Amino acid sequence: MSGHGKKGVLLVNLGTPDAPTRGAVYRYLKQFLLDPRVIDYPWLPRNLLVRGIIAPFRSGSSSKLYKMLWTEKGSPLKFYGEDVRDGVQEILGDDYIVELAMRYQNPSIGHAVQRLEEQQVSEIIVFPMFPQYASATTGSVHEAVMRELAGRQIIPDVKLINSYYNHPDMIRIFADNARQFDLDSYDHIIFSYHGLPQRQLRKGDPTGCHCTKVDNCCQQISSVNQFCYSAQCHGTTQAIAAELQLKTEQYTTAFQSRLGPEAWAQPYTIKVIEELAEQGAKRLLVFSPAFVADCLETIIEIGTEYQEEFEEMGGEHVDLVPSLNNDPRWIKIVADMVQAYA
Repeated sequence: MSGHGKKGVLLVNLGTPDAPTRGAVYRYLKQFLLDPRVIDYPWLPRNLLVRGIIAPFRSGSSSKLYKMLWTEKGSPLKFYGEDVRDGVQEILGDDYIVELAMRYQNPSIGHAVQRLEEQQVSEIIVFPMFPQYASATTGSVHEAVMRELAGRQIIPDVKLINSYYNHPDMIRIFADNARQFDLDSYDHIIFSYHGLPQRQLRKGDPTGCHCTKVDNCCQQISSVNQFCYSAQCHGTTQAIAAELQLKTEQYTTAFQSRLGPEAWAQPYTIKVIEELAEQGAKRLLVFSPAFVADCLETIIEIGTEYQEEFEEMGGEHVDLVPSLNNDPRWIKIVADMVQAYA
């Protein structure tokens, strides 16, 4: 086992456009959606769909949303990531080199791996910034890192972190962030996760007879569904709910950000909001624990769009529980997990 060089740490999040412009958003959407782990269609229909329809038509409307999200420091996903990178580097010290990369756009995985190689690291610990495993996120990061290293003459030891959906210290941060709110004042609490097509969930079922075929197939983690994104999301919800001592009837796990007509992980967040509004709910509290940093899907989709739609339905408030962002406790968790894998 080699160990003469420093240890490299590669923190990887999904990505963000370089700027809130239509051109930058187009480039981001094209790279993101052409990933066969994201849209798992054959090459030709995937390219026709993304290049001919989705990227050209969505880049304009999405760029307007990114303009709403953008700050003087840029995209929250990126500058929170930079804060975490710097904080983890400070905790780990000179024996480690910590780099931040984005799966799509910049800083790229290739650029980050190059920087680690230049520092002559003896190993690379890959830390995907997604608590729950999904082929379209963590799986894509792992594949991209391995593909990048495969083209190099020297491949150091590589350690891939898979998921940490129920990490107790992370769960406590989400719960503490919720305690900033008067939980008893809300009619219902929604745990809203980014969605995935049911087709992709079924592809991850090694038995072929559990996912979406067994009642409440995601409610408990087992050897069959241990890597199922939906099951891990339910596991995160249950852990936070237990920490907050919530009753089962007080909360719902749901999924947002659908794309296209096919069935995705259910229930859909917007449908849950509609049903709650019909029942007379006025105040909703929403977690988004699939994201370690607040971003377009949390700040805009939940904090702005769902708020507007809920008001149109007769509701009053949709409050968003802040994510982990650059919380010093979160930075310490990342550093601790890296050391545990080193």
